[in-house]
Amino acid sequence: MQEQKDYPETYEEFVEWFKTEDDCIEYIKKIRWSNGFICPKCTSSKAWETTGGLMHCSNCGHQTSVTAGTVFQGTRKPLQLWFNVIWWAMSQKTGVSALNLKNAMNFKNYETTWTWLQKLRRIMIRPGREQLNGTVEVDETYIGGPETGVAGRETESKVLVVVAVEVREGKLGRVRFRCIKNASSEELIPFVIDNVDINSDVITDGWKGYSSLQNKGYEHEVKNISKSDKKANELLPGVHRVIGLVKRWLLGTHQGAVSEKHLQYYLDEYSFRFNRRLSKHRGKLFFRTIQQAVISKAITMDEITGKKYKHNM
Repeated sequence: MQEQKDYPETYEEFVEWFKTEDDCIEYIKKIRWSNGFICPKCTSSKAWETTGGLMHCSNCGHQTSVTAGTVFQGTRKPLQLWFNVIWWAMSQKTGVSALNLKNAMNFKNYETTWTWLQKLRRIMIRPGREQLNGTVEVDETYIGGPETGVAGRETESKVLVVVAVEVREGKLGRVRFRCIKNASSEELIPFVIDNVDINSDVITDGWKGYSSLQNKGYEHEVKNISKSDKKANELLPGVHRVIGLVKRWLLGTHQGAVSEKHLQYYLDEYSFRFNRRLSKHRGKLFFRTIQQAVISKAITMDEITGKKYKHNM
């Protein structure tokens, strides 16, 4: 495995880098402990490696493996297989469904590929990521099947999602998504504060839920649709383009079969992919995913299937 680069740039290089399970372990060590081993119990940097491959802390005696406390913790599958799955999934520009992955990698069980992809989606948002800045368009949309008897910003079974996108000289920059309970200021304003730099110019429609943005220090530009002869997608073209793209992605890659409980994670995946769409090498997405996998805590099946999503605020 080469040392001068952080990631393989081609699949040929990928195969060369990760010929054995030990190659994968060494790569994880390099990323997880880039500045040297740190004991997860006492934070000491002094340790020695046991014959079983565990790191034994010289200070407190705690033993840990390179995968303990990571997404890979407790896996019964080889890391080589995990690496191949991550590379393949990141190589698909439009993403993959569990069925696609099962067929492509010849897994026996659909449940395995579904679980692995769910675990990967849960690590795609980097804590402390930079906020959007410059000119940012914000709007909400419903995601879900057709619903009768519901109009405006009311919703029953559909999920209301607020979307923000940077717009620079007519070109789209980075995006952010959040599933929200309703279109009140209590839901919309925290989303903007969490995701948009205070020095930005925020553009919204005339919905009252955004009216207090200026009081929060933002330059707030209102495009009042009811007082214009233009449609919403003409007044806020950037965010409506993103809304159209993410809906087509959900319908195309996932056939619209995404439950409300897991929707935020699919939106996180789309954000991860969209914000890196101009990357020259798919290997960089692989590298970022491995980075997130080793700094994220282990995820259990109960957390995937039994708990509601709670976005980091």
